[in-house]
Amino acid sequence: MLYYLSELEPLWGPLRLFKYTTVRAGGAAVTALIVGFIIAPRLFAKLRELKASQTFRDRSQVGALAELHASKKHTPTMGGLMIYAAVVSSTLLWAHLNTYVLGALWVYTVLTGLGFADDYLKVKKKNSKGVPGRLKMGLQALLTMSFVLILLFDAHIADSMRQWWLPFLKEPVINVMPVGLMLIFFFLVLAGSSNAINLTDGVDGLAIGCTVTVALSYAIMAYCMGHKLIAEHLDLGYLAGVGELAILCSALVGASLVFLWYNAHPAEVFMGDTGSLALGGLIGAIALMVHQPVTLIIVGGIFVMEAMSVILQVFSFKTTGRRIFRMSPIHHHFELKGWHENKVVIRFWIFSLIFALIGLSTLKLR
Repeated sequence: MLYYLSELEPLWGPLRLFKYTTVRAGGAAVTALIVGFIIAPRLFAKLRELKASQTFRDRSQVGALAELHASKKHTPTMGGLMIYAAVVSSTLLWAHLNTYVLGALWVYTVLTGLGFADDYLKVKKKNSKGVPGRLKMGLQALLTMSFVLILLFDAHIADSMRQWWLPFLKEPVINVMPVGLMLIFFFLVLAGSSNAINLTDGVDGLAIGCTVTVALSYAIMAYCMGHKLIAEHLDLGYLAGVGELAILCSALVGASLVFLWYNAHPAEVFMGDTGSLALGGLIGAIALMVHQPVTLIIVGGIFVMEAMSVILQVFSFKTTGRRIFRMSPIHHHFELKGWHENKVVIRFWIFSLIFALIGLSTLKLR
């Protein structure tokens, strides 16, 4: 919205600042911080009042982990609502609402609604089951179809969105993806990133802290891809207008920092599927639109580790009857080895930062 003030530059020169992506990205981050700190106390107090706490598995299901997490059983969930409100309000205020931004917000909104329904059912039924898995995947598939249609119906970006890029290469591997392949690939990225962050959200501050480093990385990528000189210098493939996603990513950083304030150990609130499912989908959508979906495997290395630990654990147990880890996702393995929750989180944050730096280096190494 404020972007359009730049058109009044002839009336007052300083208004030209509103056309600069960096200025608006900084404004978006600060706005999300302010909105978040205004909303958070009231929202979280209301969630506590409603006793909107999630149900944890007992000792018969998770063994010693039930004792380690016993103090969390009264902590309210659905804190992702605060992140959503701060990100969306800030983005609408500071970003130029082009197809990239609207597509990302569409994915984020739908998955926030799906996550909220999942959390609501868990709270209402007082068990750890929410929306059935098959229904959840079906809705994610429909969301993928609608997201692809949004991108393809914009003639200015349709051709570029059908390209498939890989890290370290100067040219796209596929110039024109068939629509069927595009749907499959987009679904794998959106569903994979959604579920990976969902699995990571198991100890205080872990998922949201790693989200900050990933969002910062994609803010830089979006800015580079949307800046003609930088994109040409780095052989990235210039995408006019995609730099607006840097503003959305900056808003996400600001909102995430607010949530981390309350989610740091001992957590006062959990984001729930309302947050984790939606944040994963949002990051996946942004990665797809800036032609860096494969780089997400590197930048989001922690999320990949968490998801792979679950896959390997299930595969090993079903095929050999043995478990590779004491428990999956892998952060629980280290908890059961005796690491304090804070140590697990901080060490995983360090790895997340390293993965982000490696991912950003792929922009130059082409």
